[in-house]
Amino acid sequence: MTLARGHAALSKAAALVEALPWLKSFSGRTVVVKYGGNAMTSPDLQAAFAEDVVFLRYAGVRVVVVHGGGPQITAHLEKLGVPTEFRGGYRVTTPETMQVVRMVLVGQVNSDVVGTLNAHGPFAVGLSGEDAHLFTAERRDVLVDGEPTDVGLVGEVVDVQPAILNALLDEGKVPVIATVARGEHGEIFNVNADTAAAAVAVALQAEKLVVLTDVEGLFADWPASHAGDVQPGTAEVISSLTADELEALLPTLTSGMVPKMEACLRAVRGGVPRAHVLDGRVPHSLLLELFTDEGVGTMVVAPERKGQ
Repeated sequence: MTLARGHAALSKAAALVEALPWLKSFSGRTVVVKYGGNAMTSPDLQAAFAEDVVFLRYAGVRVVVVHGGGPQITAHLEKLGVPTEFRGGYRVTTPETMQVVRMVLVGQVNSDVVGTLNAHGPFAVGLSGEDAHLFTAERRDVLVDGEPTDVGLVGEVVDVQPAILNALLDEGKVPVIATVARGEHGEIFNVNADTAAAAVAVALQAEKLVVLTDVEGLFADWPASHAGDVQPGTAEVISSLTADELEALLPTLTSGMVPKMEACLRAVRGGVPRAHVLDGRVPHSLLLELFTDEGVGTMVVAPERKGQ
């Protein structure tokens, strides 16, 4: 019986050995994770995400979590009878909508994420982009069918003050950031969590940006695979592409995918060595990407780094 149990445990030992070089590589480095979508709404996936983040913290990785809360915002707006509209992948944010966005992201979602992480120990610290002027944002339009389109109080992060984040990371904490931001004239903006995470990754000179989403990655035949024109399970996910290759693909992407891939492009162009889009519906996808040889999802790198 002892021998049988020993043989059964060999696969666990092999997994730990496989993780060893990656543990060595990432210890002391910063990883920024954008958290949202189904990974945030499923209790089982919430628990798995928290375990991943705490594992990384114990492994010596400096983790920053930047979260959205689209489903929660939409649900609250529906309860209030406020219509929801998206243009170019961004929520149209009126002053009335902005009040709900701020309340839900800062008051509900941020507290929930912090609480889930802190069930494992006193690690997570909740912040918003307004705290200590962490984010400064400017109002932005989005492209819809090639035309600049007004989407209301939607902002683009133009400055990040990383001192508060570095202070928390130096103390072994995990900053958890809600994506609302203040403008130079006191306006409050709704900021897309993907692009905010990219700005944080650049400001912190992170080793990686990881965007958790609701698809397996970027498909080689996009947008046909997303539109359902391909047999399920047969579409090929692009495992790696350069920033130049991604920039050429951006005009062909559907609106929901654009902010995620723009975030990866912004991060890599800003000096982050690698940016990843992962399927947040897969439990422990974060650990699978960081600590296994195969990796998952789609990785974006600078041209000179492809194949590394």
